[in-house]
Parts: sequence; C-alpha cells; structure tokens
Amino acid sequence: MTSEEPQRSGFGGRFAAPVLIGPALNPINTTMISVALVPISQATGAPASVVIWLVAGLYLVSAIFQPTMGKLADLFGPRKVYITGLAIAGLGGLIPLISPTFTGALVSRLAIGIGTSSAYPSAMTLIKDQSLRLGVETPQILLSGLSISSLVTAAIGPVLGGVLIEHFGWQSIFLVNVPFALVAIVLVCLWLPADSTRVAGSSPRPAGIRALDLPGIACFAIAVTSALFFLLDPGGRLYWLVPIAIAAAVILVLWELRQPAPFLDVRMLAHNAALTRTYLRLFLVYMCIYLVVYAFTQWVQAVAGLSSEAAGLMQLPAAICAAVATVLVSRSSRVRWPLVIAAGTPILGGMLLATVHADSPLWLLLVVVALFGIPQGLASVSNQAALYRQAPGAQMGSAAGLSRTSVQIGAIVASSLIGRIFGPSASDPGLHVIAWIIVIIAVAALILTLADRALRDGDRAPATTQGR
Repeated sequence: MTSEEPQRSGFGGRFAAPVLIGPALNPINTTMISVALVPISQATGAPASVVIWLVAGLYLVSAIFQPTMGKLADLFGPRKVYITGLAIAGLGGLIPLISPTFTGALVSRLAIGIGTSSAYPSAMTLIKDQSLRLGVETPQILLSGLSISSLVTAAIGPVLGGVLIEHFGWQSIFLVNVPFALVAIVLVCLWLPADSTRVAGSSPRPAGIRALDLPGIACFAIAVTSALFFLLDPGGRLYWLVPIAIAAAVILVLWELRQPAPFLDVRMLAHNAALTRTYLRLFLVYMCIYLVVYAFTQWVQAVAGLSSEAAGLMQLPAAICAAVATVLVSRSSRVRWPLVIAAGTPILGGMLLATVHADSPLWLLLVVVALFGIPQGLASVSNQAALYRQAPGAQMGSAAGLSRTSVQIGAIVASSLIGRIFGPSASDPGLHVIAWIIVIIAVAALILTLADRALRDGDRAPATTQGR
C-alpha cells in the first residue's frame, strides 16, 4: 500500500493521530518511573522496599483494567471508553502537586494506570471497527505505527523522566500526563468516528449491566491481586494469599464457562492455542526487558553513582536500537523470525550483563543496554501483528487488553524478583543473579517461539479485516 492509499481508504492522518497518541501514555509512565524511584525515596522518606510499589501499583491496576477496558470498548464503544480513560489519567497526574507525599504519588500512579488502560484496547478496537466499517484491509503500517508509538515512548521514558526530575522535580513525571491527555482527548473528539457508526455484528450488543460480566471481572481481579501481592512481598509472609488466588482462578474458569458473553473467554483461549502462546511469549520476553530496565537503572544510580538524568540517558542506546528494529519489521507481514530474534537476543544480553561490575567501562554498559532495545522493537510489532490475526474480531478489545496484561504481569514478576534479589540496595552480585535469570527466561521464550507452528503459518497468511 502506497503512502497515499491509507488516506484514501480512511486510515489517514486524521484517523491515525488520535489512535496512536493515547496508547503511548501507559508505556511512557511505566518506564519514566524507573529513574524516579531514588529521588522519590529521598524526597518522601519512603524506603526502597516501599517505593517499588510505585512500579508495582501501576502494573497491578493495569493488569486488571486493560482487559476490563477492552471489554467495555467491545460492548459500549471504544471512542467513549478511550475519552473516559484519558480524562482519568490527566486528573491523576495532578495529584502529586496537591499532595507531594509518597501516598499522593501512589494514588496518582494508580489513577494513571486505570486511565491509560483504556488506550491500547480501545485503539485496537477502533482500527478493527474502521476496517469493518470501510470493508478494506487494515494497513500494516498503521498496526506497526501503534507498536512504534508505544515502543518509542517507552524507550525514551527513562531519558525524559531523568531530564524532568533534574530540572523540575519528581512531581513533573506525573504532571506530564495532563497536557498529553488533553491533546489526545481533543483529537479523539475531532477526528474519530462516533461509536454509533460501528458496523452491526462487529461487537456483542450490550444487554444491560449483566453484559459486562461483573462477577467474572471480580474473580479475575481477586486472582490477579492476590497472586501479585504474594509475589511482591519480599518477606514471604503473605503465603496465605496463594490459596485465595487459586480459588479465585478456579471460580473464574467455572463461572466463565457458563456465560454466553464472558469477560474472559476461557473456551476461546483453550481452542485458540496460537493466541494463548502469544500471551505467554509476551510475558516471557517482556519479563527479560523489565528486569533490565528496573534493575540496571537502580544499579547505575546506587552502585555506579550516576544521577537520575545520567541513568535516563544511559537508556538512549536501547531507544535507538528499538526504533531501528521497529522500522525494519514495520512493513513486513512476517512475524516468526523477528520473534525468534526477539527471544534470542536477551540470551546474549544476559550473558554480558553477568560480566558487568562497578568498574566496568562505559562502552560495555551501553552495549548491554542497546542489546535489550532490539527485543523491545521486534516483540512489540510482531506479537501485535500475530495477535491481530489470531484474535476474534468481535473480541478485539478484550484480546488486546489481555495482551497488555501479559506484559504487565511480566513487569510485576520482574519487580518482585528485583526486590527479593537486591534487598535494601542494588549490588554487583545481585545484578549478576538477575542476569542469569534473564538468560534462563530467554531460553524458554526462544524454545516456545521456535516450536510454534502457527507462526510459520502466519507468515504465509496476510492480515484480514475479520480476524479469527
């Protein structure tokens, strides 16, 4: 498709701009905080073991609300869900100005996590709806652009966060959400089609509040919250949450099997093994990425003695490599080999990270960081392309939300491991343990990717307007 064809087919700049800008908010918030943990701890007096909840808290609410917002978008329309979420995120960014405390920062992060959870599943649903509305194939460049938007902002998050903190204080990384959300809301209102124009049959029709499946959402929230609180408890005292998580998960499955329009379509996931493997692949690869993002930035500040701004700038090689990798695969419909490389590269990166110590030369640190930018670019674009082919069209919002939940859970598990391994402070031995954990996880991701026959079939099948 030429550069003029998306415009003529209804996927031009006026449609693309608001679709692409909103999903950038969640990833930029998830990575900006990585260079703010030490400054916030110093400013508020909260210890490192408590401050890590600024990371985990956003991931926790995002893990729950991404599929919830996707379900809402499927049922009630993506445009209105998108706008509501952006408004919540913008208001959440104001809280640390009113309450410059750790509690204020945590409440702000939770609000931002809930609000930004609407963007990605709404954007994917908007794209699918537009494709059905116009009866044309979705341009590959638009799907790639959605990945690029999220990826680039995630990669520059530590850099931007470091600069903002250095010059405007730690509250500025929260306040930046306000203008961002306002611009996105204006563009959505001006340029995106109204929900009333959705094609009949593109989504299940709501039948009152029961269509939302509140019991299913509640069971899902209890299962995820219990499991993640257990994982994030460094002392292991919350072991009693494990049976609660298991019981909630069992009840969730039994309940959803009886629902005509379930929140979590268990039957679809069981029968759509390719989509389930995509979720697992996202979990494994992004766990590797976030182990580096959070562990390395803490290490260079606590052990190497760098400032927040310098720690953020250290992430530039990752941003550059991620951008290059994204551009290289953005116009291709092939997904298998990009995903193989995305799974394999962290093996080399982890081995190099295991050699790093306080006196390591700067070039080695930059090489390690750069290597982990490659899987960021490749995994984002190619897994999204796989998901767009594999997910049922009428459940695109829910499916897209679950893909982000996979990423968020990977990040939470990474945070839990870092907290348990680093303890009170980052260290060389702790960083080396994390490095070998990355290698093990990456090997598992590589085996899963190589063995996935659906990826080979997908390389021969173009994306369609209907999904599966």
